[in-house]
Amino acid sequence: MRWWGAGREGPGRRGRVVAGFAVVVAGLLLFHRGVPGSVGSLLESFLPWFGPVVVVLFGLALLRRSGVALVALVLPVVAWAYVCGGLFLPGEGAGSGAYGLVVVQHNVSDENPDPAGTARALAGAGADLVALEELVPPALSVYEEVLASAYPYHAVHGTVGLWSKHPLAGVRPVDLKPRGVTEPWDRGLRAVARTPHDEVAVYVAHLPSVRVRASGLASSRRDESAGRLGDAVAAEEVGTVILLGDLNGTVDDRGLDPLTSRMGVAGRGLALSFPAAFPVARIDQVMARSATVGRIRTLPATGSDHLPVLARVTPDTP
Repeated sequence: MRWWGAGREGPGRRGRVVAGFAVVVAGLLLFHRGVPGSVGSLLESFLPWFGPVVVVLFGLALLRRSGVALVALVLPVVAWAYVCGGLFLPGEGAGSGAYGLVVVQHNVSDENPDPAGTARALAGAGADLVALEELVPPALSVYEEVLASAYPYHAVHGTVGLWSKHPLAGVRPVDLKPRGVTEPWDRGLRAVARTPHDEVAVYVAHLPSVRVRASGLASSRRDESAGRLGDAVAAEEVGTVILLGDLNGTVDDRGLDPLTSRMGVAGRGLALSFPAAFPVARIDQVMARSATVGRIRTLPATGSDHLPVLARVTPDTP
């Protein structure tokens, strides 16, 4: 009792600022959809990072010797566990469970100094499908040559490509070009993988970049392209769909609602993929319709500024 009551402030006053911040953090976690516009989109991109904020508040509460603050911290702890805790729970990995397709998604970077090493690393993951973005000459020919032995089937459109262990059919571009863009914008493709169990429509996409500003995310072009991609997925006639791509947004970002409202995402695994040197967000995504995305994880760094991500996708009715 002396420890908590020491100092000039009364026990009811000490730590009120920390308690107030705890309530605010809990509110932002639980009601982030209520934060308007681009600020809300920015907030949603970094929800897992509220965990370290809660740890800092806990340290401050101990420093202030405030029982009130410690009690208030129960709110953000519960809120964070509800919103983000599932990502850290154990789940199905790439090598376990029933039949499924192991997939790899990677933005290989148009400035990658070692495309051959990157291709060998990706082939070593043993995935059924490998989706790549920012494919530019002459690196494209390197990826095609190195991946050929492990992946006899592949399709490339513009700067995106798909390598597969299973035959591909119905390859066509997907128009993701935002209004007002005059330069070539070939960043989407669709193909049907003819697996031993069923046909699966596979989409590979690279959505426009966003910029982080004090006012929030500048993401109008990304959001428009996400809407176009969502419409394409909605119109897809093949029942099972897998989407692999650098979507320049997290699955919590409202800008990707046209996709996340139609497709399932990985419920396990944090897999922060960008930037590779110190990843702060997963903007490389694996989504699926009529299929379950298992635990997602990152692979070791390549010559890219993104990390590759890997997951197992299990169709609902193999």
